[in-house]
Amino acid sequence: MTKVLILGAAGQIARLAEQQFLANTSDNLTLYLRNSSRVADLQSDRVTIIDGDTTDEAKLTLAMADQDVVYANLAGQNIKQQAQTVLKAMHASGLKRLIWISTLGIYNEVPGKFGQWNNATLGSYLTRYYDAAEVLENSDLDYTIIRPAWLTDKDEIDYETTQRNEPFKGTEVSRKSIAALVVKLAQDSTSGIRTSLGVNKPNTDGDKPAWY
Repeated sequence: MTKVLILGAAGQIARLAEQQFLANTSDNLTLYLRNSSRVADLQSDRVTIIDGDTTDEAKLTLAMADQDVVYANLAGQNIKQQAQTVLKAMHASGLKRLIWISTLGIYNEVPGKFGQWNNATLGSYLTRYYDAAEVLENSDLDYTIIRPAWLTDKDEIDYETTQRNEPFKGTEVSRKSIAALVVKLAQDSTSGIRTSLGVNKPNTDGDKPAWY
């Protein structure tokens, strides 16, 4: 049984991961988010809910007490500041394992016309998410950064991964697939340590996502 702290627990991927954690594991979950009413439907003796902001270092440090894994599903203009605060709180609480959701293209690793389209579409978003990832990559944490392709709501788990220095594959992946990868990584304390994983659905290459 693993104790998992989920930051940004009302996010779409996070909600799917929470369902999979409760259905497929014996893990205990602590859900940390700004508005706890957004996850009020998760009634379980394995779930604790905390109202909090991820830039509140003191409250975040308290939430990390006795946890095994932090899974961060965060977004916003201040994503680098959130990464810095998460790092400080993990140091203060003695936690090492972090699973961090980022996005494709932060290393300019997406090739061809799709890479050009992705860079033009996401723009400064990529810079902010690179800066946040750099905070973690320069740390001593046992992090795994996940860089999903463009996300779909397809009811499927079908994905492959690429490493930080490999060209990104494909154009899309389901949120359910990313959630499954998060759950898998949380179960294995040795998998994906200090790696940055591109994640896509196989055979979805193209100039842009098919659904866009």
